[in-house]
Amino acid sequence: MATAPLAGAVDFAHQVVPVLREHCGKCHMGDAKKGGFSMNTREALLAGSENGAVLEPGKAGDSLFIEVLESDDKSDRMPPKGARVPEDQIDVLREWIDGGLAWEPGFTFGKDAYEPPLKPRRPELPPVVGGRNHPVDRIIDAYFQQNKITRPGALDDAAFIRRLTLDLTGLLPAPEQVDAFVADKSPGKRDRAITEILSRDTDYAEHWLSFWNDLLRNDYQGTGYIDGGRKQITKWLYQSLVTNKPYDVFARELLAPPNDESRGFIDGIQWRGSVNASQTREVQFSQSISQTFLGLNMKCASCHDSFVDRWKLDEAYGLAAIYSQAPIEIARCDKPTGRMAKPGWIFPELGEVDANAPQPERLKQLANLMTHPDNGRFTRTIVNRLWHRLMGRGIVHPVDAMDTPPWSEDLLDYLAVRFAEDGYDLKKALAVIVSSQAYQAQSITIAQGDDPAVFRGPLPKRMSAEQFVDAVWMLTGTAPDKTVPGIPREVPGGGGELNAKWVWSTPSASSAMPAGDMISLGTEVLLAADPISVRAVFIADNEADIFVNGKLVASEKNPPEGPRARSVDLTNFRSGRNSLIVVVRNGGEGPNPAGFIFEAHALLANGSKTVIATGDSWKWTSSLPDSQGRFSKAPRDWQPAAEAASAGVWDRFVTGLAAGLDGESGSPMVRASLVNSDLLMRALGRPNREQIVSMRPDNITTLEAIDLANGEVLAALLKQGADGLDRKAMPPEKLVDSVYMRALGRRPTAPEKQVLVKDMGVRPSRQAIEDLLWMVLLLPEFQFVR
Repeated sequence: MATAPLAGAVDFAHQVVPVLREHCGKCHMGDAKKGGFSMNTREALLAGSENGAVLEPGKAGDSLFIEVLESDDKSDRMPPKGARVPEDQIDVLREWIDGGLAWEPGFTFGKDAYEPPLKPRRPELPPVVGGRNHPVDRIIDAYFQQNKITRPGALDDAAFIRRLTLDLTGLLPAPEQVDAFVADKSPGKRDRAITEILSRDTDYAEHWLSFWNDLLRNDYQGTGYIDGGRKQITKWLYQSLVTNKPYDVFARELLAPPNDESRGFIDGIQWRGSVNASQTREVQFSQSISQTFLGLNMKCASCHDSFVDRWKLDEAYGLAAIYSQAPIEIARCDKPTGRMAKPGWIFPELGEVDANAPQPERLKQLANLMTHPDNGRFTRTIVNRLWHRLMGRGIVHPVDAMDTPPWSEDLLDYLAVRFAEDGYDLKKALAVIVSSQAYQAQSITIAQGDDPAVFRGPLPKRMSAEQFVDAVWMLTGTAPDKTVPGIPREVPGGGGELNAKWVWSTPSASSAMPAGDMISLGTEVLLAADPISVRAVFIADNEADIFVNGKLVASEKNPPEGPRARSVDLTNFRSGRNSLIVVVRNGGEGPNPAGFIFEAHALLANGSKTVIATGDSWKWTSSLPDSQGRFSKAPRDWQPAAEAASAGVWDRFVTGLAAGLDGESGSPMVRASLVNSDLLMRALGRPNREQIVSMRPDNITTLEAIDLANGEVLAALLKQGADGLDRKAMPPEKLVDSVYMRALGRRPTAPEKQVLVKDMGVRPSRQAIEDLLWMVLLLPEFQFVR
């Protein structure tokens, strides 16, 4: 069913519905259809009467609907009998029509409103078609056949790895990762990539932190944080995501907090001064838990019995009373009723809350009811949110309208039941979706006249504010140095101690070696199975070329200001014996410290992990290999590598290096999700989180576009990034290739490269580099996850 988005100044539920119900309901709602005209749904309203259309969105002035309300002709006027519609109410209807005829999704004036099932349902999977045996694909293939929809083509490897990495970690894939993935011709590589990317716990957590901050109304600054009227849950939330806490446990700790770390969600905001009855902390609780965990709108029912769904004022206050420490009086439209709320759960089929129990016990009972195995609405709501994030539109859409029909009940129920069976594991739920060919299909666009509620394939998704800013920081090397206080980034796998040691040919190398001293370091790596991924961190003082099995896989030439940490995904490893050769060179103009430190974690297909780290098991030789890392003759002077006697000389460079084994940079880049919002992020749609935000705007506004193209924050970042690229003095061909690969995950086409290289000249100026960055960042190809 197609519905218009809720927009504009007119409140459909509170301003439009009461007027239509009072003055039009007797003749045109429910079973009544006088003159062939029904107003039960937006579609029926637009279809008009037996004499044709009565209104058109955006054209109230030409509307027969408004004309008959204002007419003095007794044969034409509406309603034909009784009191006329007051002029101020007609003005509201006129503004509603001019604003696009907004309609609450799923709302009907008819009697047969959709009532979603409560209990989980295990659907029968349709037959396999064309070898597509993934359960999601079986359901969608049957849906496509039933709706006569042509299945979109498959996404190519480069586009897939970009989409997957951005969707699961919020980061652009490294060029080396893209090249390695495209070059890999082995079967099952996409499933291995999914496993590897989801194993990057810190990257995953710091991306999905924004999703949950929006949904749980958590932020680092804003209303209530200064005066204590609001509490952060950042530390608890971050650790919950890093450890992939099961979602049922996650929800229970929010609803019945075991300590103060997760209490901020249910406490909401203590607003200063007098507030509307529907904004008290108790009623906020009712609204928040319903929206977040059940996708239900209790805001309307917090003021009066809802006009748009079945929820009642007493039910909203019943939830509020579970939280309240004292008896609360029910207020209708902000006026006391004299009735006291009784603590109560909205689905008594699952059980009830003991109204006489103390508040902590009531919260525990509520938490158990919310996560009850028979509460299918709890699991359907979260898998629908994940589907929306990955596919661009929910199975139920909008995602907070879970009382409306899904486009596929079978798909929603399958994902919800599978999620519960998988132990409420959010990562596994994501893996189920992204491993389907439905997710791995080319994105589609909705043509004019298409019903947006009909699924045709994944939609392009505008980068979130945090994704965009992270991408700019990665591209320009301009990330800030610090996160906001209170974020525990030192997490398992992301910031602990390295096994690796600093090595060279002699222990005294950490004191001084001749400038230009050059040696080969090597080791043999035995892997019990093919690797899914090999992530490495290293620092070379000053240069290093790393070869695996005769292929150059990483290279580093440090800038004059000193060594820098690097993190890379290494390729060319395989099951069995592997040769790892590193050619290292000391820089400078006179004697200075020389050293190399390296550690890699290989995640193997059999589920085990192998650690490869520099130490006394490595060897060195003065012989140097060819450009492929191979020796024409086996060196006879291999000797044990020496650990540095004074490794402390590099301490300032090593800080945070281990975190690169779980992230994209040696000292992990501060993510946009971990800092306060700025003008650029706000222009890109990051909310202030004083209200729950479950869906950010799909499209950028004109004012946001102007700010994006002319804003000082982005301009300063690109200028700084251009300065850094200018210092590298890359030839224009290499510069264009590098920017395109890092930003778009592909190399420029021949015509693109020809034009850009010609315009930039032999030695690109800083301004030309800055212009290149602007051009790439403003491309829809960059700004959308396609």
